[in-house]
Amino acid sequence: MARLLSLLLLACATLPAQADEHTVVVKAAAPEKGCVEVEVNGKRAQSISCLNEKLLPNSNTVNRQPPALSGAEATVQRPSNQLGLYNRAALEHRMGNAFGKSVTPQRPAPPPASPLLPAPLLSPR
Repeated sequence: MARLLSLLLLACATLPAQADEHTVVVKAAAPEKGCVEVEVNGKRAQSISCLNEKLLPNSNTVNRQPPALSGAEATVQRPSNQLGLYNRAALEHRMGNAFGKSVTPQRPAPPPASPLLPAPLLSPR
């Protein structure tokens, strides 16, 4: 038991000597910022929240209106169906259930012929 106690005291005595190599020094920055820089083994690192605060835009740039677009820029930002370009959603709507199966769009079935109504007149060709 005495041997275990002396081994424990010896281990505790060597800890402060090893702690000098891995000492963490925390320095507080200016109080108005609230940022903390940490130095570990000679390498400095800032907190992520502090870096995010520094990356935020100034209050005067947040309230500013975006610049007006020129005519060409406004045209480029219009939807493709207004520019007459290919639009997959419009093509799928036009083709119906024939999309991907046929080149002719889906058409509704002709109405059934009624025995009470006269037959429609066909135009001569």
